[in-house]
Amino acid sequence: MQGPIRNPSGQQSARIPSRHHHGAPRQKPKINNMKQTLKRLWNYLFAKKTLFFLVLIMVVVSSALSLLGPYLLGVTVDRMIVDFRTSELALMLLFLGGIFIAESGSVWLQNYWMITIAQETVKTMRNDLFHHIQKLPLSFFQKRQSGELMSRLTNDMENVSRTLNSSVIQLATSVLTLAGTVAIMLWLSPLLTLLTLTIVPLMFWGMKWITSRTGRYFKAQQQDLGEINGFVEETLSGHQIVKAFSQEERVIAVFHEKNERLRNSGYWAQTYSGFIPKLMNSLNNLSFTIIVGLGAVLAINEMISIGIIVTFVTYARQFTRPLNDLANQYNVVLSAVAGAERVFEIMDEEPERDNPAAKDMVRFHGLVEFQAVDFAYQQEERTLSDINFRVEPGQTIALVGPTGAGKTTLVSLLAQFYQPGNGNILLDGQDASKITKASLRSNMGIVLQDSFLFETTVRENIRYGRLNATDEEVVQAAKAANADDFIRKLPKGYDTVLHADGSGISHGQRQLLSIARVMVADPSMLILDEATSSIDTITEMKINEAFRELIKEKTSFIIAHRLNTVQNADMIFVIQSGSITERGTHEELLKQNGYYASLVQTGSIKEN
Repeated sequence: MQGPIRNPSGQQSARIPSRHHHGAPRQKPKINNMKQTLKRLWNYLFAKKTLFFLVLIMVVVSSALSLLGPYLLGVTVDRMIVDFRTSELALMLLFLGGIFIAESGSVWLQNYWMITIAQETVKTMRNDLFHHIQKLPLSFFQKRQSGELMSRLTNDMENVSRTLNSSVIQLATSVLTLAGTVAIMLWLSPLLTLLTLTIVPLMFWGMKWITSRTGRYFKAQQQDLGEINGFVEETLSGHQIVKAFSQEERVIAVFHEKNERLRNSGYWAQTYSGFIPKLMNSLNNLSFTIIVGLGAVLAINEMISIGIIVTFVTYARQFTRPLNDLANQYNVVLSAVAGAERVFEIMDEEPERDNPAAKDMVRFHGLVEFQAVDFAYQQEERTLSDINFRVEPGQTIALVGPTGAGKTTLVSLLAQFYQPGNGNILLDGQDASKITKASLRSNMGIVLQDSFLFETTVRENIRYGRLNATDEEVVQAAKAANADDFIRKLPKGYDTVLHADGSGISHGQRQLLSIARVMVADPSMLILDEATSSIDTITEMKINEAFRELIKEKTSFIIAHRLNTVQNADMIFVIQSGSITERGTHEELLKQNGYYASLVQTGSIKEN
């Protein structure tokens, strides 16, 4: 068995499958709480209660008309054909035609209104889900594949939409038609009705056997679809890594395994649900045989008329059709409930919340204090331990240390992406946990090593730092970041549309745009996580000049591995194994002849 494929972050993303048999269905979990999921769906539908009430009225009207038609057809046979009362035939046929037209009109109205309700309902659900996703903490996204989340926003939501468009009306119509059909059949001939109903136990037994198996496979199908979407999105995003390490065959094998799972769950879901129409057709034929055979005996003995036999045949079809529809729609509803449950699972995730006593920070002056701060991503492994320091307003702090020492975690705590396990973080003397996260982060400018661009123009990517920035301010920020020259060489300059994956410009140019985005924001604090790692030395020198102007009177935290960035800092913190082991200026740390000095001497901190 081959080893796991790992994504660029080092996390295990998938494993090559061992050989196993896929011919039998995999046991999958059932829908966890169907009743609760349906109740939540109903709460969304109830927002359109007036229109929904009109739909129900049209359902009653169409069901009543569909029941009236067969009865009048039987009357027509008895009076007009058997009794030869042909003078009334044209009038009766015209009346029947009016009933069928009215039924069609009521069906059209209920479908039109239900589609409106369904689309509005799903739009609201989709808005709520997307809004909730934006409120979730960073830790949530580190545990989820973005493609799997996209599947819940698209595939699962569309599954709910399709069901609401058709199944709600179909279920209501089927129940009303079934009840009305049985009532009229009992009124016309109790004996023939009871004989016809002998097939009902067979129907219910068959449907129970089938539907008891379909629910878990429909949910499995949705889960497997989400997994394959997540894997495809991850693989396409990391295609350069895949090619760089010649892992094409391995990701193909993983995809084949996931694709086989999806085929397998889809096969069994559709196979079991496909039994229903076959079962119903067979029982329909059995029902017609009973009605025609026994009805003929009763008619010969003048216990019923021929018209009643015609009516019963029609009603028998209407009796089994609702049962068939109920069984089929039950499978559709199971699929939709599985999708809705996956949507509600995300909505039930705990959002990132402010402290109830939190207040907005209008302007951050720059005093930062860490007091005995501990932090662990997992309880058994501390990432930071007993971090203590005080940074005065306007100071620049450089964070140096080996990979995984905790540098990025420290600035993530500062931005309140995570909460410390122990200790306090004070900003301007105020507990950071009592500052609203939105106002805190609006005072910070963050440039990460891996820059991200949106699929819009260069101008709008820079303006993302401050949405009300003028075009002139955008250009000034680009010039300060040394990005103006290359931007003007693009096909449409500042109006060039960039791709989200950054294709079309270099990694360094993407970084320049990220820096320009921070410059236009003019934040009170700067956090630079390897912000110039992808920029050549000459460009970096020019950017550092701009940074020196930008960071005047602003507290800044810089994670860097280049000497010309580190040595100009007011204070350098050396972080090892989650602790600050050395602190001081460049000259002071060299004199200490400790870990920092060894980094400089060995070239681990590069001169240029």
